[in-house]
Amino acid sequence: MANGSMRNMKVFSGSSNPLLAGKIAEYLSLPLGEVEIRRFPDEEVFVKIKENIRGRDVFVVQSICRPPNETLMELLIMIDAMKRSSADRITAVIPYYGYARQDRKDQPRVPITAKLVANLLVAAGCNRLLTVDLHAQQIQGFFDIPVDHLYASPIIVKYLKGKHFKNPVVVSPDTGAVKAAYAYSQMLDCGLAIVAKRRTGPEQVEAFTLVGDVKGCTAIMVDDMTSTCGTLTAAARLLESHGAGEIYAAVTHAMLTDVGCKRLVESPIKELVVTDTIPLTVGDKFPVTELSVSDLLGEAILRIHEDQSVTSLFRL
Repeated sequence: MANGSMRNMKVFSGSSNPLLAGKIAEYLSLPLGEVEIRRFPDEEVFVKIKENIRGRDVFVVQSICRPPNETLMELLIMIDAMKRSSADRITAVIPYYGYARQDRKDQPRVPITAKLVANLLVAAGCNRLLTVDLHAQQIQGFFDIPVDHLYASPIIVKYLKGKHFKNPVVVSPDTGAVKAAYAYSQMLDCGLAIVAKRRTGPEQVEAFTLVGDVKGCTAIMVDDMTSTCGTLTAAARLLESHGAGEIYAAVTHAMLTDVGCKRLVESPIKELVVTDTIPLTVGDKFPVTELSVSDLLGEAILRIHEDQSVTSLFRL
C-alpha cells in the first residue's frame, strides 16, 4: 500500500475528461502521468503506460460518459495495463459512473448493467473506486472492493447560498430525487416541494402533481443527472403554473443532448447549475453555470493515498 509519500502517487487521465483530470493533478501539485491512448485502424483501443509505476499508488480519472461504451472499455484497458505494470494499488476515479440507471430489474428479461460494470472493473484489476453522486446508493453494494462515494452538494449549496435567493424552496423534480432534495433543503434551511411525474416515452415526461407550496417562491430543482431535460422542464412548467417566481435547476451530471438544450431554452428555468464531472456540451444559448469538483476529488485522492478519512468532505 501507499507509504504516504507523494512521490509514490501517480494520477493518470483517460480521454473522457482530461480537463478535470488536469485540475485534479494541479490541486495535488503533481504532473499527470504519461499514457499513450490510441485506436488501431479497426477502432480497437491501445494503451501504453509510458512511465514506471511498479509499486506505485495509481489513480486513473475517467468518467463513463458519451460515448459510454468507448470510455468504459478504455478505462478497463488502462486498469489492465496498470495491473500488468505492477502498480501496487489501482483506484478508478469515476466522477460519473455510467450505466447507473440500470441498477435493478424493473421489467422482465432486462440486465442489471450497473452491476455488470462493477464486475468488469474488479475483473480488470481495480482495487478501489472513487465516484461522485451515484444515481442509486445501492450501487456501492455491487462492489466487493472499497467504494468512496462523494457528494457534490457542498459545492452546489455554497454557490446557491451566494445567490441570496428571496424565499427559496427546494423542489424534487420527481419522487426519486426526494431524499437528495430534502438534504438540500436542510443545508439551505428552506422548504421542500415534490413533483410527481409520469414517463410517456424514452424522452417524454409528464409532470402532473405538486406536493408543497411554491407560490411566490424561488424554486430550486435538484437532481443527480439530466440529459434530455424532460423531467426538469416538465417540472418547471408545473411550478410556473402553481405561481413559482424564478425557477432554477442544479444537477451534478449534465450529459446534455441537443433535445435537452432546446428544451432548456424553451423552458421557464432561469439558470442551470452543473458540475464538471462530464465535459459541458451546451452552447451559449442558455445560462449554465459550471462548478468544478476537482478540489473535492483531489482532496479525496490525497486522503485515500495517506489512509485518512474522507468523511469530513461531506460537510459544508
